[in-house]
Amino acid sequence: MPSVQKRHQAVPRVHHALLQTTFYGIDHPLSTPDAPIHQYLGIKYASVPARFRQSKLWKSYPPTVDASRHGPICPQPRTSKTVEEVLVGITDEAVPQQVLKQDEFECLNLNITCPAGLTSQSRLPVMLWVHGGGDRGSGSSWIYDGGPLVRKSILMGKPVILVTFNFRIGLFGFAAGPMIREDNIAAGEDGFGNYGLRDQRKVMEWLHHYIGDFGGDAGNITIFGESSGGADILCHLLSAENQTRPVFQRAIVQSALLEHNLPDVANAGWHLSRILSALHVTTVEQLRQIDADKLAALGSLVRAVDDGVFLRQGWKDYYVKNDAHSRHHHQLKDHIARARSRGRSGSSVRGMGSPSRTPALALPANLQPLIIGDCSADSSLWSLPASFWTPVAVVRRIKAVCQSLTKASNVMRAYDITAYTPDEEIVDRVLELVNDARVAWPTECVARSARRERGGRGVWRYVFDQEGPAKGAPHHGVDLIYLFDTVPLPASAQSSAQSSPEMFCDSFSDDDDNDGEPFGYGSVTDGGTDEEWPAAVVVDEWAYTRVRDAMQERWISFAHGEAPWREDKVFVFGPEGETGERSSFIFEGRRRKETWKEALEPLGMQLAQKVGLELSRGPPVHGF
Repeated sequence: MPSVQKRHQAVPRVHHALLQTTFYGIDHPLSTPDAPIHQYLGIKYASVPARFRQSKLWKSYPPTVDASRHGPICPQPRTSKTVEEVLVGITDEAVPQQVLKQDEFECLNLNITCPAGLTSQSRLPVMLWVHGGGDRGSGSSWIYDGGPLVRKSILMGKPVILVTFNFRIGLFGFAAGPMIREDNIAAGEDGFGNYGLRDQRKVMEWLHHYIGDFGGDAGNITIFGESSGGADILCHLLSAENQTRPVFQRAIVQSALLEHNLPDVANAGWHLSRILSALHVTTVEQLRQIDADKLAALGSLVRAVDDGVFLRQGWKDYYVKNDAHSRHHHQLKDHIARARSRGRSGSSVRGMGSPSRTPALALPANLQPLIIGDCSADSSLWSLPASFWTPVAVVRRIKAVCQSLTKASNVMRAYDITAYTPDEEIVDRVLELVNDARVAWPTECVARSARRERGGRGVWRYVFDQEGPAKGAPHHGVDLIYLFDTVPLPASAQSSAQSSPEMFCDSFSDDDDNDGEPFGYGSVTDGGTDEEWPAAVVVDEWAYTRVRDAMQERWISFAHGEAPWREDKVFVFGPEGETGERSSFIFEGRRRKETWKEALEPLGMQLAQKVGLELSRGPPVHGF
């Protein structure tokens, strides 16, 4: 016993008065005297009473808790690489060894990375990361280690606490259908499916109650996430509970796989019935007896469901272009005008500072300030299935989905797709269409709707066009490399800088003499050709550092309640190390906005996303 006590005295610890326990953590490997960092890993935040049941907040701990190791993650397909490692393009030799146990009933745990020496009076901002990956991935992945970001916050003089966590994914987190609905109703639960989303809500509630003794401010939580994690954050912004009991104060949505076409109970049940048939079971209880590994292998393409409870009424309006908005919007504008006329001083949006020191805009608590953006090549996520398309098959599929020759022709003309498109070009054109239909255009629609709902304020737009150090080109998930700064860089990226630090300035306005094509690059609007863009270059140390610092500093500042950049500008990350505020005019050259108007808006969001989904799956395989 004395040796155990001695060991405990030598490691970081937090005595939690409210929970009546002491958490023993670790010193982070990046911890230094000028930036000491502690970590508390594998802390249970909720329990799973049964498969396909809502989780329960966990608040009973033994007198001491070993928080020195990651806890289990949700069962998922076992592969040689995690989804995060595949996204960032890291080689097998560079992948850090990490063995994480899988357990569907003990996977609801969180990891806290924080500056050392905090007390309950420290009240630091909390950043909560929602991982992506769909039916794979975890918040315990080494890629999401909070050490570099927390170290950066300390050196900036704006310290934050970073929290990552695990939640149920795949069928464990999102199975739904009439059978499960009836089972949940019989158990007295309101709503069904969306168990992963409800787990995420539970971790926010846990932080709201208990992060204080770790030194965090329960009233200052910023949630941020990428890919399916970004889509989950939008679900929380549009949730019914966020209308009445908001438990976070800001949100950052990165390259979200936004879904306008969420299945209802009938459609979700149809998908579940196919799984039941494959498993030769007929009841929910029988499904609960299926081995977790077998169920994990069948959980692809299972996401949120519109159960009539979790999401607020009218949530689909966020995907609809409607310049004459609702009565609520006009009431909000009147409220803002009255606030301005009273001349109150302060920040721009609920604690968000502004370079212009504009009067306070007291937005409702459920209209959280938002950073939202996308990568230039998010459709790289579907490169493999898209590679099997032929020109004739693509034309046939687009016509079948659109059910209108006029609409189909508009789409194919806008993306230069015909039955005679060269085979070596068809995949790139399909990926451009998929990128716009599934990510880029929905992101812009959500940003526009969020800005309208907030009276024209409180929304910051960015585009991430920086190349990946490993792959040498922009791709889905490349922003994770720069934000978390945990991925080992290839030797070529660590060479001496080839670009001049004077190459880029911090901002451009519409008056800049650049014809909408900054730095000599061709536009990506209609008519652009591959020859207009330079060949992919190796990301050198200067470019990597510049983009990393710009992103980290703005995310951290946002968590501290500061405006990350001017709201009337778009912030650009890349290419080739470019960073800074840019005008909306330049934004239109970075994304195919004219193509969206020509081809996607006439389809409407539901049909456009269906086209993107069908093409992203690749052509059907006979026999399946």
